[in-house]
Amino acid sequence: MRLPVLMFHQIAPAGTRASGLTIDVDRLKSHFEYLKDEGYCPIHFKDLSLMHELPQKPVIITFDDVYVNQLDLGYPLLQNFGFKACFYIPFKYVGGVNAWDQGKERIMSIDDLKSIDQATIELGFHSFAHERFDQMSLEEIRADFILCRDFIRSNQLDVSPVIAYPYGKFPRKGEANVHFINLLKEFNISYGLRIGNRLNKLPLKNTFEIQRIDIRGEFTDRDFRRKLRYGRFWF
Repeated sequence: MRLPVLMFHQIAPAGTRASGLTIDVDRLKSHFEYLKDEGYCPIHFKDLSLMHELPQKPVIITFDDVYVNQLDLGYPLLQNFGFKACFYIPFKYVGGVNAWDQGKERIMSIDDLKSIDQATIELGFHSFAHERFDQMSLEEIRADFILCRDFIRSNQLDVSPVIAYPYGKFPRKGEANVHFINLLKEFNISYGLRIGNRLNKLPLKNTFEIQRIDIRGEFTDRDFRRKLRYGRFWF
């Protein structure tokens, strides 16, 4: 069984000429319609523990950075389709803006995050400060995880043990990788998401290198279908 994990970011209003990490809501709706028509069933990561109960064509829909536009435009669309999705939080910026890339887009507040129906949205980690783990020391990463843990506890958030690595980056080789994976386990994180643009095979062999398929705003419906089927554009 193959598991595509789709990666989205910002959502723009209908009629917007979106590209890159922003997709307009009509295009997103068209992608969702295709998933539904083709029999794909969106799941949460916590559903993977029940392998014997997975649908025949599972898919995981992910959104990074918890922009307010995801709540305003994406969340109602997910509910209308009866879809599940996962939102990944850079905790430092909750209630602020996307200052990690000098942007001014609003990030969801604590109240926003608590208002979301957990049957629809599974919340996860996107680090504390949205920095690249492959450019940080092990102690800097540990400090980041501690800040995430403390933020979750102090704000009484329900966050699943899943982390989407910022920019898809993490220590990938040698002892640095071993120490990083051990740190994830120390903080009880069960799944780590990179990019990679490949389909995942179930059951997962390495839960800390789950590959996501980058869905960009300029993709046509045909592009989306090819990415969903093959992961990469190889032809």
